[in-house]
Amino acid sequence: MTAVSWLEDNDMDFPLSESALVEPNGLLAAGGDLSVERLISAYRQGIFPWYEDHQPIMWWSPNPRAVLYPDKLKISRSLKKRIKHREFQISCDTRFLEVMRYCATTPRHGQAGTWITEDMVEAYVQLHKDGIAHSVEAWFQGSLVGGLYGIAIGKVFFGESMFSLKTDASKVAFAHLVSQLRSWDFALIDCQVSNNHLLSLGAEEISRPQFEKVLRDNIDKKNIDSWQKQWQTN
Repeated sequence: MTAVSWLEDNDMDFPLSESALVEPNGLLAAGGDLSVERLISAYRQGIFPWYEDHQPIMWWSPNPRAVLYPDKLKISRSLKKRIKHREFQISCDTRFLEVMRYCATTPRHGQAGTWITEDMVEAYVQLHKDGIAHSVEAWFQGSLVGGLYGIAIGKVFFGESMFSLKTDASKVAFAHLVSQLRSWDFALIDCQVSNNHLLSLGAEEISRPQFEKVLRDNIDKKNIDSWQKQWQTN
């Protein structure tokens, strides 16, 4: 950890993103805390926390950055059918804590354990109470079977994690989210690091400077006053 900057609890300043390590990609700093003030400051600069229980908090700014522009979402034929047939009922901000819990505990291929620690849950629940973190839920016959959560600042949505207990549940939730963000004139969805799943949905990689320019241009624009209310009425 000696190659990265160490943040003290009372130190709210992050190092410049260009000082992030190339390997591992984007590791910028370690230490500090998960206070609302620090988290908001981090996201506004394109920095996010990712670590495991036995590690200090680690802060990342990868290059390239995986993003999805709302008007470039790719929906497969089978997914279109699921959406058209309304197999899942979609809601917003009704089960934030449950969505985080499912994201932390749902098994993933090739992944052991979780980075969604209890400290992370506590911090993001507070962000949700403050109207900054949001969840989208997919329901099937009255049961929560999929969803996602993330951070919205200005006209940028920072995706964090998703889960599915039933085929395509999280994809349908994501498609509904993208549709809403497009109608609200959001500029970008941050996907952090690319994978085949994200790429299949239309995500692409852009350079860190490109990503940071989008942030500068959109992070201070007016957000939606009430996500849940607007979601229900649009």
